[in-house]
Amino acid sequence: MKPLAGRIGIITGATAGIGRATARAFVESGARVVINGRRADVLKEVVAELGEERVGAVAGDCAAEGVIQAMFGLARSRFGGVADLVVVNAGRGLRGGLVDSDEAQWEEMIRTNLLGAARLMRFAANEMLADISTGDWQTTPRDIVVLGSVVGRHVSPFSGTYGSTKFAVHALAEGLRRDVGPKGVRVTLVEPGFVISEFQGVAGYADDWFRSVVDRIGPVLEPGDVADAITFAVSRPARVHVGDIVVRPTRQDYP
Repeated sequence: MKPLAGRIGIITGATAGIGRATARAFVESGARVVINGRRADVLKEVVAELGEERVGAVAGDCAAEGVIQAMFGLARSRFGGVADLVVVNAGRGLRGGLVDSDEAQWEEMIRTNLLGAARLMRFAANEMLADISTGDWQTTPRDIVVLGSVVGRHVSPFSGTYGSTKFAVHALAEGLRRDVGPKGVRVTLVEPGFVISEFQGVAGYADDWFRSVVDRIGPVLEPGDVADAITFAVSRPARVHVGDIVVRPTRQDYP
């Protein structure tokens, strides 16, 4: 039997990078998933790739309460149950620290990385806790996976403002773990190092800077490497919690 057979997942930021790779890994492991992202056309591509019978999509802003409600509603109507595997992945980077980052982008980044994550984490926790009251938590694992970053653990000067949002997300994840873990919901924080994806372009890092990083510490991670780590964590028996995963390229020294 596939390790995630019978599980119902929700993954935000699933149009590219770690989110898309995680959707693929979950489906290959037997789960059915609802994916989210802003680009409806790309979501359709992902659904076509992975199969309409196992994947549904909700396009829109992951920080909007209506979009969050729609994702959980689709999980129920399409797959017949409460989502028990939620990956809080959507986020965006921003080059620079407090002194030199683009202040015009701060609010959007905070809304997506922090406010959106907090809303989804709370909604997912309440849904899962209500479901646990009707069944044994040891029968069906329930997981909330939160994507942090090594720059949330070791705030760096080249991404200080972005790192501050991930620092805050780490705190939210640990607070939630202490709250809902004793009730049977696992909260796992995943902190990737350098991963090659669309992230660098959106964050505004110069191509030559990123190439110099890859030359120094490469090969860097691919999205599938992080997806594999997530899949491992959520496929453990319900009694086992892999709570914090830091995954870096082998040669990455800092952060």
